[in-house]
Amino acid sequence: MSSNDWTPYNNRIEFEFADFIFRRNQMSATGIDTLLDLWAASLLKHQDSPPFADHGDLYQTIDATPLGDVPWEHFTTAYNGERPNGEVPPWMDTEYEVWWRNPHTVICNMLENPDFDGEIDYAPMREFESNGERRFENFFSGDWVWEQAVSIFFIVEYSLLTHFSG
Repeated sequence: MSSNDWTPYNNRIEFEFADFIFRRNQMSATGIDTLLDLWAASLLKHQDSPPFADHGDLYQTIDATPLGDVPWEHFTTAYNGERPNGEVPPWMDTEYEVWWRNPHTVICNMLENPDFDGEIDYAPMREFESNGERRFENFFSGDWVWEQAVSIFFIVEYSLLTHFSG
């Protein structure tokens, strides 16, 4: 893919606009329409138009953005635990549809993406405030990540010890 290929966007400006409005600003559909109407009005004298006609046009373009080879999968589930005597809360009788992508494949695609090169810190960490209280800032400051790293360390250490000692 060429560095000038912004598919399905026509150019970098359209991509940056969509990213800013939808992801970073999380602007409402009404807000998007108002902004695009104002933009269109300012471009009338140049006989030009904004990159998107309205929020629907923007959403369709975002939905058409290639995200790698990770297909969506889904399953349905429902509560099957104990039920209270008497009135049953509606959520206990509702069937829920869960949509997901394979996390392993998503992570592999992220790690293969050159845009993330040098942007990811792979080391687990434990941070503390000056009063000694533990600070949880992101995923890598959590206990689970720390435990995974420690268990991988011991597996690698055991593997090396058995390989070189025997």
